[in-house]
Amino acid sequence: MRLPVIGVLVLALTLGGCAKVRESRINPFNWFKRSESVTVVQEGIVPGRPDDPRILVAQVTDLEVSREPGGAIIRATGLPPTQGWWNTDLVAENGGEPVDGVLTYRFVIAEPLTQQRVSTEWSRELTAATHISNIKLAGVRQIVVLGAQNSRVSRR
Repeated sequence: MRLPVIGVLVLALTLGGCAKVRESRINPFNWFKRSESVTVVQEGIVPGRPDDPRILVAQVTDLEVSREPGGAIIRATGLPPTQGWWNTDLVAENGGEPVDGVLTYRFVIAEPLTQQRVSTEWSRELTAATHISNIKLAGVRQIVVLGAQNSRVSRR
């Protein structure tokens, strides 16, 4: 009877120690935390790209950084003012190089070809994604996606 009780006790103590691994930087699920919204005042046109008529999405509603073999996928969801916006993209600032550990992207979209109605938020959502390699990710502490009214930040 003593042997099963001792075995259960050892197993419980061993599994209890796993909580430290769950919260450590070794766990790949902890490399980037949930994003948070930050209010910003930005101009709508993407500077330095006169041939690109796209503007910033009105509001960035979600940001997710998913670890993948060889790097990470940055996926942002935005909310334009009406239906019909298209041609989404995450445009890297500073040539895609991090500045002081911060990698910044602009969430740009193209205007609808005709006037559109507003409808529900769910039906207007747009998603853009990009891949970043492990080499560029090595010096990154946070990823920022900019919109016209706000930005979202995901920190390590």
